[in-house]
Amino acid sequence: MKSILVVDDDHELRENIREILAGEGFDVDTAKNGSEALEIVGKRDFALILLDLIMPGLSGLDTLLLLRRQKPQVRVVLMTAFSTIENAVEAMRRGADDYLTKPFKTSDLLTTVNRVLEEAKFKACKAVLDTDSTFNAMANPIRREILQLLSAKGKYRFMDLTRELGIEDHTKVNFHLKMLKENGLLVQDEQKFYCLSVEGEKVTQCLNVVIHSLTS
Repeated sequence: MKSILVVDDDHELRENIREILAGEGFDVDTAKNGSEALEIVGKRDFALILLDLIMPGLSGLDTLLLLRRQKPQVRVVLMTAFSTIENAVEAMRRGADDYLTKPFKTSDLLTTVNRVLEEAKFKACKAVLDTDSTFNAMANPIRREILQLLSAKGKYRFMDLTRELGIEDHTKVNFHLKMLKENGLLVQDEQKFYCLSVEGEKVTQCLNVVIHSLTS
């Protein structure tokens, strides 16, 4: 369950957003100002922070700068009733991932939240897939197909996997399996079944995220 922090001095708006997001399955916490938000973020991690631009005390932009120092990876969406090109540029310069213009529809809120979270997942997965060993292992389409097949079914014997791939040259399949094993993405159990390693499962999940992001 993704955790979201809603920061706004308007109690009614905070609770409305909390209710909407909780209804979509998110774990939602709230803060009434920037100082309270920084205190909460110091105690727990959030996938996303919805941050009001204009608040008493610390402004949204000042809070954003401090949040970036405290939790560089957290995604932040600024909420503002005064949307201008200048505000948007400054928000992005200080590290905001997106912004919402008040008043916003529920559909706009959910679309923005889901898009920013999906982008975060994409970037995290891209970092995993960009490592040299992983890139080399995934460079060949046959190896990618092997990982996808194992992800879908769980495990395969060598001959069953070869038939599923539709490749008559067993030496070729064996070569690709060896490459995947050497890069730590596959293991074999005592019955000689091939299955994904823990790292292989993570890489395959990331591959699916990247493919979905690029084709959607």
